[in-house]
Amino acid sequence: MMDRRSLLKSLAAGVGATLFSVRQSAAALPKARITRVKCWAHPSMNRSFNQSALLVTVETDIGVTGVGEGGSPDLIRDLAGSVIGKSPFEIERLWQHMYMDTFYPPGREKIHAQGAIDLALWDIKGKVLQLPVYDLLHGSIRDYVECYATTFRPAAPGDSTRGGATPAPGAGGGAPAAIAGTALRERAHAAMEAGYRVFRVDASIGGPIVGNVFNTHERVRLVARACKEIREGVGDGDWMIDFHQKFDFADALRCCRLIEDYEPYLVEDPVRDEQALEEIPKLRQMTTCPLAHGEEWGQRWDFHRLVYDKHIDYIRATLPNVGGITEMAKVMALCETSAVGIVPHFTGPVATAALVHAMSTFSGPALMEYNYGDRPPVYLPEFVTFKGGKLYPNERPGLGVTVDFTALTQLADFDQPRTSNVYKRPDGSLTHW
Repeated sequence: MMDRRSLLKSLAAGVGATLFSVRQSAAALPKARITRVKCWAHPSMNRSFNQSALLVTVETDIGVTGVGEGGSPDLIRDLAGSVIGKSPFEIERLWQHMYMDTFYPPGREKIHAQGAIDLALWDIKGKVLQLPVYDLLHGSIRDYVECYATTFRPAAPGDSTRGGATPAPGAGGGAPAAIAGTALRERAHAAMEAGYRVFRVDASIGGPIVGNVFNTHERVRLVARACKEIREGVGDGDWMIDFHQKFDFADALRCCRLIEDYEPYLVEDPVRDEQALEEIPKLRQMTTCPLAHGEEWGQRWDFHRLVYDKHIDYIRATLPNVGGITEMAKVMALCETSAVGIVPHFTGPVATAALVHAMSTFSGPALMEYNYGDRPPVYLPEFVTFKGGKLYPNERPGLGVTVDFTALTQLADFDQPRTSNVYKRPDGSLTHW
């Protein structure tokens, strides 16, 4: 007969095996296929293509739909044909397949669209496993993601837009054409009081831009004067400035040197992107201002040398611009290797939600732009968790966004696969045709 100790061990083993079986079963991925990809317009569509916030959905035959953002209907059509009929869970394989499935490798616009589909695939996987995406990326390592506000506007009594930044053309926003020094000082102070880590402006500060003429040589002195006011406003806090590629190298250097004493957190896009690979390494040797670049970059091959050689202190590469979370994970590893921070450029609300997941798992310095305040997009009843100037990871599965499709207009619907141009190596991995 079995003694008491043996019986208890047997029961414990049985319970443990049952629990393991349940957990294993709950975590198992079902057989699934992608059935269609749709594109949607929404009330806050940004019509600037390179800053596309086009909503993209990827549907499956198990009734789970993923949400992404970016690209254009024409580019989504080409990419959709590469994924329809395939498993949504083989995300790396799908990423490589989309990348290689046409004659030309994706340029920056197409990689933006590829990123939209990639976001949706991560959303699907998280929803099926009932896990937030950051847990699929090995778990969050920070309590919150610090934020910066662009030209923060203090709230007036009863103002429903309290806690927000000034809306601006383009996704990331830019400073109004003219903000007086006193207003800058007050805005900078208010952003610190609201809990933001950094107050941000661009190189339009310092006075009106008459007739849309930007005199860079003159503007350098005006910007430096305005930055002094900002430093007074933030006190012991932080501020940053986006040169927005407005200056040629000589004036960018002049401006950096004039504002060094005001200790900017970073100077963003100090030179034209076309010259960045050559001019930023030179600028790095001639100023103490921390430098950031890359809001227009695509995948890591655009910029890896600047990171590897640490010619920049922060990258601005973002979602979906780099090609989605799949590529961003590799960008994060690249930055960790060289101890370079990430201050991702703002593109759209779904991408913002996705960035919270990605940045929550990044071990280096991270800072995100957030200008919604307490005014989330009307078509996203569940969006991000934001309070006190900070974005917090939440436990909702997938990207954690919920879409009100009644507020959207469908633009395109794709349900046909394309003939694959991708070859396989003997081991099944993919290679070019």
